Amino acid sequence: MNKLVSKQKLFVSALALLLAALLLSACGPQEKRATPGPSTSQTGGSTPATPELKGKIAVSGAWALYPMMVKWAEEFQKIHPGVRIDVSAGGAGKGAADALGGLVDIGMVSRAVFPAEVEKGAFYVGSVVDAVVLIASAANPVKEDLLAKGIKRQGLVDIWISGKVTDWKNVFPGAKAFGKTELHVYTRSDAAGAPETWALYLGQKQEDLLGIGVYGDPGLAETVRKDPLGIGFNNIGYVYDAKSRKQVEGLLIIPIDLNENGKIDPEENFYSTLDEVTRAIAAGVYPSPPARELNLVTLREFKGVTREFVKWILTDGQRYAAEAGFVPLSKEKFQKELAKLG
Repeated sequence: MNKLVSKQKLFVSALALLLAALLLSACGPQEKRATPGPSTSQTGGSTPATPELKGKIAVSGAWALYPMMVKWAEEFQKIHPGVRIDVSAGGAGKGAADALGGLVDIGMVSRAVFPAEVEKGAFYVGSVVDAVVLIASAANPVKEDLLAKGIKRQGLVDIWISGKVTDWKNVFPGAKAFGKTELHVYTRSDAAGAPETWALYLGQKQEDLLGIGVYGDPGLAETVRKDPLGIGFNNIGYVYDAKSRKQVEGLLIIPIDLNENGKIDPEENFYSTLDEVTRAIAAGVYPSPPARELNLVTLREFKGVTREFVKWILTDGQRYAAEAGFVPLSKEKFQKELAKLG
C-alpha cells in the first residue's frame, strides 16, 4: 500500500512539473509579442508620425469675415492646442494692407482682390460666401410700404449715387407716412468690402457713395437701428442674431424689388430668418453683387502652420459656415481653391 501511495505522489509531482513547463512556454511568446517595437520615426522609416502643430497666426481685416474667422480659430485651436490664432477686425482695406505689409499672416478681404494688390504680391483663396443687405430702422415711417413693395435698384442709385431722393415720401409717392420723413443716408467711413460691394451693385466704387460715414459694420447697424429716418447697408452677420437666426431687434431689412414690378413677390421675400437668406444666396436668387465671396489674403504664399490652417478652413472648416450664418463654398470651388495651395 505504501509503495502504491509513493507512486501516486511521484505521478502527481511529475504532472505538476509538466503543467508548469507548459504554462511557462505559453507565457513566453505572449510577453514577447506584447513588447512594443521601435516606431517608424526611430528606425528612419518613410512614414513618421505627424508632429503636433505649433505656432502663432495673426489675422486682421474684414468685419464681414470676422465672426466666421473667430469660429474657425476656436475650432482649430481645439484640435491643435499648440497653435495660437489672434483675430482682429478693421475692414477689408486694412486686412489687405496688413497682409501685403507682412504685419499679419492672413488678411480678411470681403471683396474682390484688386489687380494692384496682386501686383504687390497678394496671394489669395476664397473661403465662404455672404452678402450685403439693405437696412432701415424698425420704427421707419413707411415701414409697411417697404415690406410690401421693397426698393428697386434705380431707387437705390437715386439715394446713394445721384442724391435725387432725399425724403422717404420720394421713395414711395403717396405713401401713408407719419411725422418727419426726410431721408438720412448712411455709408461706411472705413475702406471695407461691404461698401465696395454695395457700390459695385449700384455700378460705382465706394468713394462714389453718398451719406454720413460710420465706422465698421457694428457701428453702422447700431446707427441705423436708432434712427427711424435712416437707411444703410450691412453684412448679414450684423443684422441677424446667430442663435435665434432672426433679424436683430430694432432693425428692418428692406427687400430689394428684384423683378422691379413694384411689389415683393413670394420668391423675393426671403429675409425673415438667417437660414432663408443664406439659402437664397446659395441658390443665386439674391444677386451677386451684393452677394460675394470672402477672401483670405497673404503675401506671396501661405506658409507653415498658416498654410495648414487655411487648408483646414477649405476642408473640415466648411462645416461651420452655415452655423455661423455663411454659405460654404461649392465642392468644385473649394477643390479649386485648395489646388492653389499646392
